[in-house]
Amino acid sequence: MNEFYNEYQQKLTTADEAVKCVKSGDWVDYAWNLAVPIELDIALAKRAPELTDVKIKGGLCMHPLAVCDLEDAAAHFTYNSAHCSGVERKHLAPKGNVYYTPIRYSELPYYYDNMAENDVMMIRTCPMDDHGFFNFGPNTSHLAAAAAHSKKIIIEVNENMPRCLGGFDQEIHISQVDAIVESANQPMETVGDADPSDQDIKIAKFIFEELSDGCCLQLGIGKTPNAVGSMIAESDLKDLGVQTEMYVNAFMKLAKAGKITGKNKPFDVGRQSYAFAAGSQEMYDYLDNNPECMAAPVSYTNDIAHLQQIPKFMSINSGINVDLFGQVASETAGLRHISGAGGQQDFVMGAYLSPGGKSFLCIPAVRVGKDGTKTSNIVPTLPTGAIATCTRTNTHFVVTEFGKVNLKGLSTWERAEKLIEIADPSFYDELVAQAEQMGIWRKCNK
Repeated sequence: MNEFYNEYQQKLTTADEAVKCVKSGDWVDYAWNLAVPIELDIALAKRAPELTDVKIKGGLCMHPLAVCDLEDAAAHFTYNSAHCSGVERKHLAPKGNVYYTPIRYSELPYYYDNMAENDVMMIRTCPMDDHGFFNFGPNTSHLAAAAAHSKKIIIEVNENMPRCLGGFDQEIHISQVDAIVESANQPMETVGDADPSDQDIKIAKFIFEELSDGCCLQLGIGKTPNAVGSMIAESDLKDLGVQTEMYVNAFMKLAKAGKITGKNKPFDVGRQSYAFAAGSQEMYDYLDNNPECMAAPVSYTNDIAHLQQIPKFMSINSGINVDLFGQVASETAGLRHISGAGGQQDFVMGAYLSPGGKSFLCIPAVRVGKDGTKTSNIVPTLPTGAIATCTRTNTHFVVTEFGKVNLKGLSTWERAEKLIEIADPSFYDELVAQAEQMGIWRKCNK
């Protein structure tokens, strides 16, 4: 019999019993991504009539949240997301009880180590191993730091959680745990690959031209990064590396196609490093107990000091708007919140500082409304309420379906000229007039 069996049995309880430790006014941590609990969340929501001002931290939740679906949720719970998923975005205030926490994703471990403490933390994990450890699965992220600063820790065990290997901070020991709940072993939430549009494919082709053997990739969320991955899988490129915050389906496809060796990384040679993963069941099966894949804290995967050491580090992310000064909004569409800062700032700077590295922000030149109306995503200034995720001083390459431009070192008039060149031609005259009105258009511009 395993030496930790008795301790496990002593701490084993029901979800309803486990959440009785939560009091009004408490800070409760729901972890991140696939680690966000299901049954503990339902049990906590049932206690709503007796609780007020319970503040919950979380992020990138992949399933409906019971504490947000209550008719009077805001009277009992406030959910604070460090990066909004589609699920969380549905409940954003003022209509719901979800608020965004602006933060660089890579700062989360530091935030817990230096500024935050949880009254209770609830984490969905793999089953306990023979050594008494519960693996975080594809959610290493910042969970070890958050657990270290939690007064009580409740584990929700799910046998379907892939066991993800790493270097450090990818698990928690039973000695740190206060209560254990065995779940109904729901299947892991999956994310499919949306078919890329013609815009996405054109943008991807411009980026693909910049890639070469031995480069190291970071792919963000979105159809364009996935389109780039598909092009690489069908190409002759070889000996690629992976250093990313989010592990997506494209990386698995590249690895299975023999494109990834990681032989040129200056550290973690031969390993695909990531902070969390969300994708298909096939991808989860690939990550499960795979020593080639390295789950690590986000403060490690996104560290600019590490990224700039990687030769030919290529960062590929998406944006919503870019203005003629080179500011890129990736979190909001005007006042409408979309996601979060994530690691975009880290990867943009890390790739720029890398020997031969490049950062690409993919922004379709136009969006088409339901009524067929075209609107330019290249704008004179960011719309009211839009957040500049990537400041104009940091922006490297901007790519649309009409071309790409490297903004580094360009003056204001040069930026305006180059960005207008990759806008939809139907907006050219309008953008020139607006640039001239703002004093960033020279008469000699062509």
